[in-house]
Amino acid sequence: MWKFEAFINFISYIAVAIPLLAVGIFIFILSTPYKEFVLLKEGANSSDPQKTAAAKAVAYDLSGKIIGLTIVLASSIFNSVPLVDLAIWGGLGILLQIIVFYLFHLLAPINVLAEIPKGNVAVAIFSSNLSMITGVILAALVNY
Repeated sequence: MWKFEAFINFISYIAVAIPLLAVGIFIFILSTPYKEFVLLKEGANSSDPQKTAAAKAVAYDLSGKIIGLTIVLASSIFNSVPLVDLAIWGGLGILLQIIVFYLFHLLAPINVLAEIPKGNVAVAIFSSNLSMITGVILAALVNY
């Protein structure tokens, strides 16, 4: 049986989660020295293997950050926390994704910030996986 209250709850959580995801993507893009969407566009419209590799690397890295944040948001929604808690956990998820990315940059024996726009897909995949791992760990903490 359809319940109006459940529909309002659904809309409320969507109204918080989707903008949080958009803000997260925007902050992720601002937090890197390279221009993700420029590299993606150049790689899509080029026969240059370097530009294609750079586009792939950026796609892996950014999508990992988005997936990691989505995992945190999904866990917050699933655990039926109030909307304010969803916003707090979402903000924390964004912050931790950025911290993990820069810790990776500081601790890695290579310059991560230079390797991803150069098309080092291996570094980008590793960075992507770190973002997803961060999301899973934070998601588990949401259910404290």
